[in-house]
Amino acid sequence: MGKLIYSVITSLDGYVADEDGDFNWAVPDEEVHTFVNGLERPIGTYLYGRRMYELMVYWESAPSQADQPACVRDFTDIWRAADKIVYSTTLETVSSARTRIEPDFNPEAVRQMKASAERDITVGGPDLAAQASKAGLVDECHLFLTPVVVGGGKQFLPDKVRLELELLDERRFGNGVVHLHYRIGT
Repeated sequence: MGKLIYSVITSLDGYVADEDGDFNWAVPDEEVHTFVNGLERPIGTYLYGRRMYELMVYWESAPSQADQPACVRDFTDIWRAADKIVYSTTLETVSSARTRIEPDFNPEAVRQMKASAERDITVGGPDLAAQASKAGLVDECHLFLTPVVVGGGKQFLPDKVRLELELLDERRFGNGVVHLHYRIGT
């Protein structure tokens, strides 16, 4: 049985992007990127909404030349090796291998996917993560708190999502980012 994991880089005040949609402040440095790669390596499937998929599909054709940092080349390989499911009613085609489109997020289908999964699954993007959380599907959460306050924008989870969390691990990085690993209570 696989776990469903929500992993997110957020500002200290809980946003994944500011009011203008900018998230350049969230780009991980090499130390954080390498750590994230370790978390992503065992993932078998990524669940994305359309916008998150359009952001992440960069990795399908990301340059893998030797002049790229090792962590970037590594993540490119990790991302390409995983399956992707994109939940969208507007996207008609995908531009990455191992990817399919589903028109609707179906909690029961995700429950069945978790039950039969040999590897863990991640949910990407705050809107899809909120749907999965409200359905009681998210098992763990990895928060990467970035030492910046943006004052508004897109929250990592919307209002009216209540989760009981158990802290499993924490780590502080040299750039001030703090990783918090939680199990979601039932």
